[in-house]
Amino acid sequence: MKIDGNIPVFLVEGDTLPEVWEKAVVKTWNEGIQIKTEYDKPGDPPSKDCTMIMICRNPFQEPRIHRCFPAGLDTLEIYKQEVVDGIHDHWIKPEEGKWTYTYHERIFSYKTENKIINQIDYIVEKLSETHYSRRAQAITWNVATDPQTYDPPCLQRIWFRLFENDKKELVLNMNTNWRSRDGYKAAFMNIFALTQLQKIVAEKISGKTNRRVSVGRYVDMADSFHIYGSYYKEFEGFMETLKNRNFEARTWNSEFAEEIFKETRKKLEQERKNEQRI
Repeated sequence: MKIDGNIPVFLVEGDTLPEVWEKAVVKTWNEGIQIKTEYDKPGDPPSKDCTMIMICRNPFQEPRIHRCFPAGLDTLEIYKQEVVDGIHDHWIKPEEGKWTYTYHERIFSYKTENKIINQIDYIVEKLSETHYSRRAQAITWNVATDPQTYDPPCLQRIWFRLFENDKKELVLNMNTNWRSRDGYKAAFMNIFALTQLQKIVAEKISGKTNRRVSVGRYVDMADSFHIYGSYYKEFEGFMETLKNRNFEARTWNSEFAEEIFKETRKKLEQERKNEQRI
């Protein structure tokens, strides 16, 4: 195979989240380049890597959950609440060697020299006033602090735009841009949480404009979408599962997960109460 020094660019698309995520990791595994990372330990194989564009046409169409994403449903609910609700923003304590950011903190409370900006409030206001605006975006990167940290934000930017369908109803389209992405262990949870944010923004715009706003397509662009060499064996098990189960057996509807999500929400509420007592 000729190596020309160029990182491949792949595009995958489908109707549902699990379908698109599955296609993306399989494409990366089969056709990605092999390249080192700054997180490799001695003896780790190089990662499989590419630039990846994922198009999910109907992000809330069922099935919405892939059974084989490498975490539990409780972890998925926790992560969603971290991104959407900021339940662990108080864990940001870089002076103590702890978290340096959360996506929620950067999106809802972006710090500048003079003020703190809720970027979602801006997006909702902007699109409520001018639904075709191209300026409705939120960023995460802080040029003053992030380049020096060990684990800077992977998500860089979220962009929203509304478009009318043939019924004159507004449809909220969303793009996300990532500088780097663990395709196997992070991407599914990222997409699950961020499409929930897409839904919330649609509902907020609908409330301000008194117009129906539905969730449109989700587009995900990652400069480096990768599968780490450190867990190749685990990923080979994932590939075997794809061979042995049909798509229905590899996915869950949201209804199946809801009971576990409810239990997780109760545990998180208790966690909050316990922390308030300290």
